[in-house]
Amino acid sequence: MQFIFFNDAVKALSLATLIFTASIAHATEQEKITTLDDQHSVAVTIYNENLALIKDQRTIDLNSGFNLLAFRGVSATMRPETSLLRNINNTRGLSILEQNFDFDLLTPQKLLEKYVGKEINIATMNPITGEEIIEQATVLSTNQGVVVKIGNRIETNPRGRYIFDKVPENLRDQPTLVIQLNSQSSKPQDVELSYLTSGLSWKADYVAELNADDTKLDLMGWVTLNNKSGTTYKDAKLQLVAGDVNVVKHDFRQRRDNRPMAAMKSVIAEDSMSEESLFEYHLYSLNRLTTLSNNQTKQVSLLTAAQVPVNKEFLLQGAPYYYQSSYGNIGQKLKVGVYVEFKNKEKSGLGLPLPKGIVRVYKKDKSGNAQFIGEDKIDHTPKNEDVRLKLGDAFDITADKKQSNFEKRNAYGKYNHAFESAYEIKLKNAKSEAVTVVVREPVPGDWKMLEQSHPFKKVAAGTAEWHIEVPAESSTTLNYNVLVRY
Repeated sequence: MQFIFFNDAVKALSLATLIFTASIAHATEQEKITTLDDQHSVAVTIYNENLALIKDQRTIDLNSGFNLLAFRGVSATMRPETSLLRNINNTRGLSILEQNFDFDLLTPQKLLEKYVGKEINIATMNPITGEEIIEQATVLSTNQGVVVKIGNRIETNPRGRYIFDKVPENLRDQPTLVIQLNSQSSKPQDVELSYLTSGLSWKADYVAELNADDTKLDLMGWVTLNNKSGTTYKDAKLQLVAGDVNVVKHDFRQRRDNRPMAAMKSVIAEDSMSEESLFEYHLYSLNRLTTLSNNQTKQVSLLTAAQVPVNKEFLLQGAPYYYQSSYGNIGQKLKVGVYVEFKNKEKSGLGLPLPKGIVRVYKKDKSGNAQFIGEDKIDHTPKNEDVRLKLGDAFDITADKKQSNFEKRNAYGKYNHAFESAYEIKLKNAKSEAVTVVVREPVPGDWKMLEQSHPFKKVAAGTAEWHIEVPAESSTTLNYNVLVRY
């Protein structure tokens, strides 16, 4: 049998079918081939860190005794050391002896690479006479082009058709797991091949819309699936695991990837996904079969919730560095962050474990058009926990901050240093309504508030917090004096 490779790109495409058929013919008569046509069920469980568990069930014919089984249609990025083939009805029906994962795929370039140092035939046509001439050539190199020896001459990138006598071993048209095994029966058997693979991933994305007065939001969650594993999973039972599953990183390597890219209670709809606990994680199951095509991105509805109560907060966040030395002016027109927060509770309209992802928030303008107003990441959030999003910085609310006094005090006892410093923070509000600004100061060391113009709360060992009312189109000044000791 001969295999022909056209150097000309257009003619090469015309031989794609021939090369594909030849690669299948590569399988010896001893080899039992199973393809996706034999598959009657496939389950896909996808984890967060580019990891998935595949359970591929097929009905296959084997000989009694020794078999060489070519399991085609597996993931191109599978971890072969994790694969397990078993007889579903008889766990002792199969005995695995050896397995080889052939992921070096048949391409014109790969075919040439396998023939380095070997002989091929090159066919050219005389443009005047139309006579075809076939010459024998030895492939010397395929690095950045083709170098061959024809007779006593060396040529680079010779024109013509490259003719090969066979497809080399371990070069296949699609990833194939070749398994040597013993079978107790020659009857058709239901088997399952399970394995871990990269190339499959998922993420959660959320879309939220605030109401007119920023007191409630509608939330919709989506699951985005990406399949770059090199194969298609037709009518798959899909499950997603949310949580940080530990994976030994140095064992988890993708072998290669040179393929091209491509007012209601919260509910998980019956035709979307259901949720359950799994060990210390959460498992989401799609309540219908779905096809994950290779090089495809798919979105599936995760949840919807409406009229979720929201708290909006304006926050001026301080820093600890200016409590230990003299600074004077600290900043003018400092940014005041805008946050929204809601509770992941049933009484708030949620109460579901939320996978980590990005929440994108919108709000309608006066014309009724939804406008994007910010986004933030959330981590895996259990039920009954708070979700806090920073959407940006306020345009109409700013702050001027300065250190109005700084003095070094005598340290005594267990302290080596003591500093007393005073601060003035002027909060300015250009909005047409009054706002409350949270001023949060991380105060270092052992500290004591000596004076303050507004009452504060010690929310943590090293944090002082004020809630300052700022009238519409006006300003409010916060003054405080603090003693810090080290």
